[in-house]
Amino acid sequence: MKTFITDNFLLKNKTAQTLYHNYAKNQPIIDYHCHLSPKMITENHKFDNIAQAWLYGDHYKWRAMRANGIDEKFVTGSGTDYEKFKAWAQTVPYALRNPLYHWTHLELKDYFGIDDLLNPDSADAIWQKTSEMLSQEDFRVWGLLKKMNVATLCTTDDPVDSLEYHIQIKNSGCPIKVLPAWRPDKASEVSDAKAYNAYINKLSEVSGVEINSFNALFDALDRRIDHFHDCGCRLADFGLDFLYSESYSDAEIENIFQKVRTGYSLTAEEILKFKSAALYRFAVQVHKKGWTQQFHAGPIRNNNTRLLTSLGPDTGFDSIGDFSQAQSMARFLDKMDSTDQLAKTILYNINPADNEVFATMIGNFQDGSVPGKMQWGSAWWFLDQKDGIEKQLNCLSCHGLLSRFVGMLTDSRSFLSYPRHEYFRRILCNILGTDVENNELPNDITLLGNMVSDICYRNAKQYFGF
Repeated sequence: MKTFITDNFLLKNKTAQTLYHNYAKNQPIIDYHCHLSPKMITENHKFDNIAQAWLYGDHYKWRAMRANGIDEKFVTGSGTDYEKFKAWAQTVPYALRNPLYHWTHLELKDYFGIDDLLNPDSADAIWQKTSEMLSQEDFRVWGLLKKMNVATLCTTDDPVDSLEYHIQIKNSGCPIKVLPAWRPDKASEVSDAKAYNAYINKLSEVSGVEINSFNALFDALDRRIDHFHDCGCRLADFGLDFLYSESYSDAEIENIFQKVRTGYSLTAEEILKFKSAALYRFAVQVHKKGWTQQFHAGPIRNNNTRLLTSLGPDTGFDSIGDFSQAQSMARFLDKMDSTDQLAKTILYNINPADNEVFATMIGNFQDGSVPGKMQWGSAWWFLDQKDGIEKQLNCLSCHGLLSRFVGMLTDSRSFLSYPRHEYFRRILCNILGTDVENNELPNDITLLGNMVSDICYRNAKQYFGF
């Protein structure tokens, strides 16, 4: 059976179709937050088969396969690539109405020109065709990125990373601008003293700073952030429960730091105070560099202890958390703003119950210095599907300026994930087109088309300065 992914997929009226095909479809992509491998980009990696390109590291698919009763051997285990692909093909027909069903068929069509639905009957032919195509030079990593019109992407990198591959990329002839992004979460993750001290020792080694105090910790981070800046980094990213803003004194933080450095476990209150102090200092660093900061707030991670122990983190055992967000976020942002050290900021929520909180919070700290200085980020993780994207766009429209939105990102580990930008663009155009058809917006295609092009590309280009 042929795919339902037609030229006008998700575009339910003529206005939506015009906006997408004339103003959105051909815009370049700025993917300002992803988890792609810099090493694979530098080496212009060639995949042997679609399982390697599609299933490795994709915890979205892994969760669905487990839910379909697929044994872990054929998810992350010892099964062959072919067996894992067949297990995914077995799962896809059961994923109807899950965004994975849309993404799967967009990816097959956009990259490989495959119009067939993926199922056990079509799996062998699709495996053969994609394997043949992936063996070609223009289906190596650079070719896959060029095919999707990716102009710039930002990876996610720890302060201890050497950035050797980013340095090599600049001289490799890669047609895509690839930049690092600063992710210093581990420098404040003091809940496990043994793991924290191992990390701090590594940071000390790569920075050349003896980290014997809290201030010395940030001396080391200052050296690393200078290195990141020299390598083109202009973005920081933080993964949080919520924006930490507990009250503390400098003496308290130094005592907590010395306690954890000597191997003692901390109380919950001490952990929160330390994370609050560190987050403040992180944000001061970002402002000093003139960067943009991103805060991803709210997931509850590693819920399945048994499988975490055997498979490790980022393997599909995280979910939406129900942390309180508003008061701590307001305190943190106000503290930064009170000394005029609040950098350009993007806030992401994972709990849809917090949509209006985030959408209205950004308005408190817009200061007229930069259009859209404070951004409510695109629908993230469990929300980056049709329903979640529509709700985010509608809520932002009600409480802010959708026209100033910096648009979509992939947040992905897969080089075949870029049709998520197409998915977003189609949904955006359909919302606007439907409003026109309902006489809720003017039928001014130039006005609306410029808005679409801005959201899809130009706003991000201007905002980040790439």
